[in-house]
Amino acid sequence: MTKVFIDGRAGTTGLKIYERLEKRDDLSIVSLSEDLRKDVAVRKAAMNASDVVFLCLPDDVAREAAALVENEHTIVIDASTAHRTAEGWAYGFPELSKEHRAAIAAAKRIANPGCYASGFIALVYPLIRHGVVAADYPLVCHAVSGYTGAGKKGIAEYEAPVRDPALDTPRLYALSQTHKHLPEMQKVCALTRTPVFDPYICDYACGMSVSVPLFSDLMKAPLGVKGLEELYKEHYAGCKFVRLAREESGYLAANACNGTNMLEIFVNGNEERLLLTARLDNLGKGASGAAVQNMNIALGLDEGYSL
Repeated sequence: MTKVFIDGRAGTTGLKIYERLEKRDDLSIVSLSEDLRKDVAVRKAAMNASDVVFLCLPDDVAREAAALVENEHTIVIDASTAHRTAEGWAYGFPELSKEHRAAIAAAKRIANPGCYASGFIALVYPLIRHGVVAADYPLVCHAVSGYTGAGKKGIAEYEAPVRDPALDTPRLYALSQTHKHLPEMQKVCALTRTPVFDPYICDYACGMSVSVPLFSDLMKAPLGVKGLEELYKEHYAGCKFVRLAREESGYLAANACNGTNMLEIFVNGNEERLLLTARLDNLGKGASGAAVQNMNIALGLDEGYSL
């Protein structure tokens, strides 16, 4: 029986991971009473006695928690931003390449991707890898997310009976261009120029769309809509949770993948201007679903187990 400990189980991601795992008969979830959850010695003992540890914590606390794990057999999967660009940590996006999948399968330290970053990287990594755009292309990323991506405090603000009227509208943030997902977006895609990123948090619970526009005359290999669709189809061939999709209605809702671990890619536009979009559940493939998928791979199981 595989022992699993979720450090930060009371948070949004921790709760979702628990929900995905609680009915599995191959796992034993290690639980601590409320009065012991913040006891460092007790937490350390629980982590080192476990086969898999999920860190669902603020960045600084996640770094401290990771340092507590001394058992060389324990797999640590960090859902925070803390280790996504750190040496010695596998980046937990197995669909990107055979190398990424192999690294996750062999790793004892896995950094779960950010939600926005998952959408951006799913779109841009293949473009760089296959020489479609240059590493210094002036990329822009537009994204919208439901408010569950804002964590417990943000959720409470949006769901309060009386709230700020500003929450009724989409709210642009990360105005200083220092969003915490930017370092992984740049590093994983091997970009030499940092993208401009403008994310919006919106008045709906869950779901995310991430869009990247391209100008054909600035591309190294100016593929049109059909050419880019073929590129993505080939790059993600055989992937269970990333797929090329089409939307015929003329509208692309951000919540259509909710409750799943899917990430869908759309290619739209014309010969001059192209619009690439990734759609995912910010709490699924953008958080808890990816974490469970990474655990399954690291344990040598079917990656889709309980997803």
